[in-house]
Amino acid sequence: MKTYKLGYFEIKINWIIATCVLLTSAGLGRLGLWQLDRAGDQYEQQRLLEAESSQNAEPIESIPLGHLHRANPDIRNRHVLLQGKYINDKTILLPGEFFDGQIGYGVVTPLRLASDNSLVLVNRGWTTGILPADTPPRLLPYTDDATLTAQIHVPPENARVIPSDIDPNTWPLRLRTLELGLIEQLLGEKIFPFEVRVTKDQPGTLVRHWPAVNPDVNQNLSYAVQWFGFSLIVLLGSVLFSSNLWAILKGPPRGS
Repeated sequence: MKTYKLGYFEIKINWIIATCVLLTSAGLGRLGLWQLDRAGDQYEQQRLLEAESSQNAEPIESIPLGHLHRANPDIRNRHVLLQGKYINDKTILLPGEFFDGQIGYGVVTPLRLASDNSLVLVNRGWTTGILPADTPPRLLPYTDDATLTAQIHVPPENARVIPSDIDPNTWPLRLRTLELGLIEQLLGEKIFPFEVRVTKDQPGTLVRHWPAVNPDVNQNLSYAVQWFGFSLIVLLGSVLFSSNLWAILKGPPRGS
């Protein structure tokens, strides 16, 4: 073991132990990089899937009811085809959404399917209308029959639902979050269990302010942070154990 000094800093190094520490820290860091690579692979696979499925969108009515649950990975970001008519007088506004540094509304309009008369909540995108106060939202209603493609949006498991204080007789309705159960009560009928978000250049599209691909990589990123953290802990713990760094950080004793 050899002692090295740099000013007040002093450290004792056993090169065999130091080599083991460095290899351990590097191994932990490599695991973190591996998790980042996995996240990148998932993103790329999802992007390729989106590019393919956008050209082969199937009618939304053809999805079996048993597939419509959050745990089904095939539902997330899935492209679907919708044919029907917007119910513009039942539009829902989601306040406080941003685009290009501006605050505005997310605009969700129910669409009644021509095939079976069922309802789907279509998120048409973002629009202005919050500032200055009492500015009416720019909704641009689409009144013709519509044939459009959209992506099913599956919210995260831990998505927070914020209850809204509403006047059910005043439309467009303003909701802090999209409460599907409440909307079903107000409309008096069942709706498709997820919102769908229009793709580019579809009838009724406003400003698409969400990412086209939204892969579930949170777990990979969380693991990556953990592995990088372990790597730093090993390095820092080794330095603190074999040097006077802690004493320097604490400073001189009081009264000295």
